[in-house]
Amino acid sequence: MRLPRDLSGRELASLLRRHFGYEAVRQTGSHLRLATTMGEEHRITVPAGGPLRVGTLAAILSDVAEHQGMPRADLEVRLFG
Repeated sequence: MRLPRDLSGRELASLLRRHFGYEAVRQTGSHLRLATTMGEEHRITVPAGGPLRVGTLAAILSDVAEHQGMPRADLEVRLFG
């Protein structure tokens, strides 16, 4: 699956909240700090402004997929499919 090229950090945070229970715990400048307590606690940082670069999005998705114990391709289908 091809990653979306126009996804903002806030949109990604919303998708992660809906599907995996991530909540914004703070914002510093233009970065959101998200955390989930589903399973073990996990924290990620997401740039909030403008569209995410493909490499940044891929790195965030890889980190979330590893924490969820699923292949990144399955995570992408769940979020964007």
